[in-house]
Amino acid sequence: MHHHQLLIFFAALIFAYGLISNLAEKKSVTGPMVFVMVGVLGVVLDAEHLQIRPDVGPVKLVAELALVLILFTDASLIKLDALRSSPSRVPTRLLLIGLPLTMIFGTVLGLLMFDGVETVAILLMALILSPTDAALGQVVVKSESVPLNIRQSISVESGLNDGIALPPILVCLALLGAEAGQQDGGWLGYLVKQLTLGPLVGLLVGWIGGKLIQLMTEKGWMSETFQQISALPLAILSYACAESVGGNGFIAAFVAGLGLTLGTGSSQIRHKIQEFAEAEGAILMLVVFLIFGLALIPVAVPYWGMRELIYALASLTVIRMVPVAISLAGTKLDWQTKAFIGWFGPRGIASVLYLLMSIAAIGFTENEQIMSVIVLTVTLSIFAHGITAAPLSKLYERHVSDKT
Repeated sequence: MHHHQLLIFFAALIFAYGLISNLAEKKSVTGPMVFVMVGVLGVVLDAEHLQIRPDVGPVKLVAELALVLILFTDASLIKLDALRSSPSRVPTRLLLIGLPLTMIFGTVLGLLMFDGVETVAILLMALILSPTDAALGQVVVKSESVPLNIRQSISVESGLNDGIALPPILVCLALLGAEAGQQDGGWLGYLVKQLTLGPLVGLLVGWIGGKLIQLMTEKGWMSETFQQISALPLAILSYACAESVGGNGFIAAFVAGLGLTLGTGSSQIRHKIQEFAEAEGAILMLVVFLIFGLALIPVAVPYWGMRELIYALASLTVIRMVPVAISLAGTKLDWQTKAFIGWFGPRGIASVLYLLMSIAAIGFTENEQIMSVIVLTVTLSIFAHGITAAPLSKLYERHVSDKT
């Protein structure tokens, strides 16, 4: 498909969905569901002209831009007080106990089920499938029928776990790249630079950017419009500066979001920046889900079998829900609440973007099975969590009402 035709397709679809977005969400039809379905239907109806490869330049560029902005925005939205003030510190438990256990459980089950795949590749698959995406169950985090502390816990966990999962994902990619002869020099030195220079550059760019925004706003030199759009250039700056000195740009973007919060004293200014960044991120997110339907599902379908389906279903249930139950043991939360939090751990945009990043780093060929399992898990999650968000929120509301 010609680039101009692809742009027309993307733009028209985003505009058309926007016109009915409120109605669609009320009917439990989410944006990711629509964009993935349209992508798949487009390939089915006109495979020769619509299908695009997941490793082509434009796809890689959109994926990198989306990941940079989402990591930056997620980090800037983090309210550290929510980690400390939440009853029983639920988000902290989910991140420090539940997330590592999810990674371990996913790796162990993968090793048991996929005996022909090397251990590092299985670990990479489990890591990519560990971050959650609250946007796939947006009804849950927006619904006033769900208690505020539960909504906050799900939202804070989702905002932080993609950044926490990134460093070990990079370790796996470095190891797999070294084995494939794609790393020049020692992989350990390369990895150290990635994991140290990235955070340092990101913190510096975010903090200085936040300080400058605060100063110029107070002087009356900076307009409200440019306050709002400053997230995008700061995210790109942190990414590009880190990459230019050998650090990891994605880690830099995440840390830059934290740096922005530290550098900007005014919560009002931060809110303006974050609000616009979320809107920019939402557009990129929908484009990524369309690419997911156009580029990733078609190449993964031939590798789906019963083992892949069983692992995908386990990833969305026991691999997620058992660690959540263990991490919340000893709290005053009842089993219904633990099950509710455990179920709403959708696999979405972070998993898709880390998958695209992995394909760019190590390729799809010879990694077909693990890549295809990730695609299947995300596909099931998009529809399962999108459809169940509203009815399960109402069911949980009735449970809370009966209890009180």
